[in-house]
Amino acid sequence: MKKVIYDEKNGLWYELQGDYYIPCLKLPEEEQQPIGIWGQRHLRYIKQNRKVLYLNLLTSGKLNGYLADLDKQADEMFSLLVKQMAESEGVTEQLKADNQMEWVDQMNNIRGRATEMVNTDLIYG
Repeated sequence: MKKVIYDEKNGLWYELQGDYYIPCLKLPEEEQQPIGIWGQRHLRYIKQNRKVLYLNLLTSGKLNGYLADLDKQADEMFSLLVKQMAESEGVTEQLKADNQMEWVDQMNNIRGRATEMVNTDLIYG
């Protein structure tokens, strides 16, 4: 038996593995971009809950770009929300200078709420 054969009907090469011919498939090359915490959370979510979307992105070679873009959007949204909430609630540098513990408490509260909003709108939506 030949080690490698070509099927003209579908245009695929097959390689002999034991007694079976397995198609020689390769994922398309994709530029690797760094993925932050938001992208990693979304990746875990789509792997568990949206398997078709995950497999389509993976096999088309667009998964990394999709996650990097989502990560960037989520990070920008988070930063904007934290800034807007801090301004509207009067959490200023003056408060930081006067009462550091109060400032930390309020900023942690704001960051927690902003995280929930980003998770709801982008990551798990």
